[in-house]
Amino acid sequence: MNLYLLVKTLHILSSVLMVGTGFGSAFYFFFANRSGQLAAQAVVARLVVRADTWFTTPAVIFQPLSGLWLAAQAGWPWTTPWIVAALALYALAGACWLPVVWLQWRMAQMAAEAQRRGAPLAPAYDRYARRWEALGYPAFLAMLLVFWLMVNKPMLWG
Repeated sequence: MNLYLLVKTLHILSSVLMVGTGFGSAFYFFFANRSGQLAAQAVVARLVVRADTWFTTPAVIFQPLSGLWLAAQAGWPWTTPWIVAALALYALAGACWLPVVWLQWRMAQMAAEAQRRGAPLAPAYDRYARRWEALGYPAFLAMLLVFWLMVNKPMLWG
């Protein structure tokens, strides 16, 4: 396998890992938060933070680096409209994801502390959970559009 095909394979796998981990984490965290069971919220919050650290973050870094390298190797200028649109959507997803990382980390701390003390969750937890959810929708939609752009490579303008 040549270097281009290796990087392309890793680019595709890391995109699946990034979006798949994000969607899976969101699914479990959403329902754990809706359960009202502190033990479930504490465990899932801790694991969501761990998944973002181990899987999502490296993929988030690798994606634009490998994507821009692949585009250059394939002869696509970085100013190609579908690439510009994909990068803008990726930046939008990232702008949503960064506060989500902090919110998840904070909610994991709050849930662990409440569980340790045998106390209810602080009211801020629910506010953070609503913000976390609200930021997840545009991020996920943006990534679906990035996938569409990568597959279709449409002429958008110019």
